[in-house]
Amino acid sequence: MSLLGDTPWLFRMGQQVADFFSGYGGAAVLLLAIADSSFLSVPEGNDLLIVMLSAGGSWGNMAYFVCMTVAGSLIGCLLLYSVGRKGGRAILNKKFSPRKIERAEYIYGKYGILAVLIPSVLPPPLPFKIFVLSAGVFGLAPSRFLTAVAIGRTIRYSMWGILAVLYGDSVKMFLQENIKTVWTALSAILLLIIISTVIFQLRKKKRTRDNVRARVKI
Repeated sequence: MSLLGDTPWLFRMGQQVADFFSGYGGAAVLLLAIADSSFLSVPEGNDLLIVMLSAGGSWGNMAYFVCMTVAGSLIGCLLLYSVGRKGGRAILNKKFSPRKIERAEYIYGKYGILAVLIPSVLPPPLPFKIFVLSAGVFGLAPSRFLTAVAIGRTIRYSMWGILAVLYGDSVKMFLQENIKTVWTALSAILLLIIISTVIFQLRKKKRTRDNVRARVKI
């Protein structure tokens, strides 16, 4: 369960944290993103920081913080992914039933990069770390893994950054009262866009294969 929609004091604390991080520049934002994406967990913390640091600022400033957050997320996810490649199956066996592990392996085998890309966009309570760990366990190629995380996280953090620049402090107040509703709506839209894109690409590939087969028959 997300904490951001429960108590206004978290937003006041978030602003204090944002002030602290802005004083240390992008390096501090980078380190927080690394920690959150690897072995610590700060639900929606990076999203909140993007809003706090970007609200009412310039597009360049927002892009800088988004880039640093995405970079930190990539580094943190790569650390967890490496753990999965070296011995993550034992961790999965301790925390999940054999049936769930088999299901996860099937998903990775069938959908590959999408098994990381979609969760990287969606908010908590979706447990993104388990998808990162599983990517290493089930042998998703590092290049495909990093591409999925980079795309998903860029979409997610850029979305908040754009809203913060466009609407300034008003977006912070709105999020304070409606964070769960906003996340649900935006997640549904993003998921629909991703699914539509995948279906389009699959149909395009099918048409290409059909055309090739038709030429061979001729």
